[in-house]
Amino acid sequence: MKKNKTSKNWIIKQHRDLYFKQSKVQGYRSRSSFKLIEINNKFRFLNKNTYLLDLGSSPGGWSQVATKKIINGKILAVDIKDMEKINKVSFLRGDLMDSNISNKITHFFDKKIDVVISDMAVNTSGNKNLDSYNTGQLCLNAMDLSIKMLNNSGVFLSKLFMGSIFVEINKKANLYFKKVIKYKPLSSRQKSKEIYLYCKGIR
Repeated sequence: MKKNKTSKNWIIKQHRDLYFKQSKVQGYRSRSSFKLIEINNKFRFLNKNTYLLDLGSSPGGWSQVATKKIINGKILAVDIKDMEKINKVSFLRGDLMDSNISNKITHFFDKKIDVVISDMAVNTSGNKNLDSYNTGQLCLNAMDLSIKMLNNSGVFLSKLFMGSIFVEINKKANLYFKKVIKYKPLSSRQKSKEIYLYCKGIR
């Protein structure tokens, strides 16, 4: 009974959420689309020629936003879950830690790329500290790949949750990138510990 009540409350909050409603009105697959729109409005890293890798892409909200900016570039979306087709987006299903997947990503672009974005997060377990740590590990994995994939002026953008692993993430980011900025979009829920790490320029 308690679980059903919790699920019902979550659904009610979603329908009351301004960004959730706007995502439906504007045809985006998730409210997180507005986070990428807001972050790009601030940092201006997407343009018509961008070569972009979207990690943890499903259901496709961030890839949808990218297609509105990227005209002559290339977009590859990767996730362990299926994602419905998006025009001008190639999709690869698989685990980022699988060497076959990372090789396919490299071969798809066949050159250094401009942007790696990651909205990856683990499924919630009820233990916020554990979820924060495990999502942080996904961020570190995405960072490892971005260091290999990005050109010298490339951008890495990743979600993480403030917690014990943040010190390690921040230290590594500053070691490998010239500019590292923590940013919380207005479209991110106020009570959430979610932030985004914007990194630019390989050292």
